[in-house]
Amino acid sequence: MTTGVVRSHGRKEHDRRQRWAQWPVARRLREQAEAWGVPHQATRQRLGIRWWREILLIGLFYFGYNLVRNHFGSAAVGPGLALNNAEIVIELERALGLYFESTMQGWFLGWDAFISIWNVFYGLLHFSVTFFTLVWLYLKFPEVYQRWRTTGLVCTGLGLVGFALFPLMPPRLLGDCGPYGACLPDAGFVDTMIHYEGLWSFDSGTFQAVSNQYAAMPSIHFAWAFWCFLALRGRVRSGWGRVCLYLYPPLTLFAVVVTANHYWIDAVAGIACLLLALAWATPMVRWSQQRRKRRLERGQRADETVTTTT
Repeated sequence: MTTGVVRSHGRKEHDRRQRWAQWPVARRLREQAEAWGVPHQATRQRLGIRWWREILLIGLFYFGYNLVRNHFGSAAVGPGLALNNAEIVIELERALGLYFESTMQGWFLGWDAFISIWNVFYGLLHFSVTFFTLVWLYLKFPEVYQRWRTTGLVCTGLGLVGFALFPLMPPRLLGDCGPYGACLPDAGFVDTMIHYEGLWSFDSGTFQAVSNQYAAMPSIHFAWAFWCFLALRGRVRSGWGRVCLYLYPPLTLFAVVVTANHYWIDAVAGIACLLLALAWATPMVRWSQQRRKRRLERGQRADETVTTTT
């Protein structure tokens, strides 16, 4: 009797699994897993890419980045120096005839919902799109993953150099009368994170205390957006996906300007950091991969020698 019950339950379980396997969603997931499976896993293994090592590397780097960024920024630099650097940037843009940030922001300040959307864009997509790009490259394009991961890390590290050498008061703080602002009556900028809906605000006392208020030059927001574009260009098949990819950097530039978090020239500095990082990371990763290949070949020859001798 007991054996009969177990078999009946086993048949029901088998039938349930078969029905689940035939569902379109399940079939699609299985096909996608197979597409990402053997060939890409073999490439990751050949290149020495391990998921746990990547999580540890990126996690430790980002922890150190935030620690350095927030400790040696507005916590150690007064608003006078940051304002002086802001005046240098503004005068440079005026000399080029391209100081338009205040005017452009003014066009949209009456559109509350519109500004709130860009507050969310600024606060959310910076991390989510970058994270998606890293995961997508790891899963689908492991042969280029190391190059773009290293480029992103080096670019972010170069950003720290910029924050330390050129602490810059962002436009949103020019008219702010708080401890980090210049309190200029005719600044012409509005801190949209304070006056409009969004995910968070720099106005929080705790957030101000732990975040570098003068980490504006270069714009890591735009550098990461341009990094996503370069890393995924030619690797997105969907037509809508390609449209979104090509729009992402200019939309990010619009977001950082309309929210008064950056001057446009900060984005130019972000591009410079990214291109410098790419020029440095590409030969470094190539050298590392060739070194690993030679080491594996030596090990293989040693194994063949032992086998032949035996």
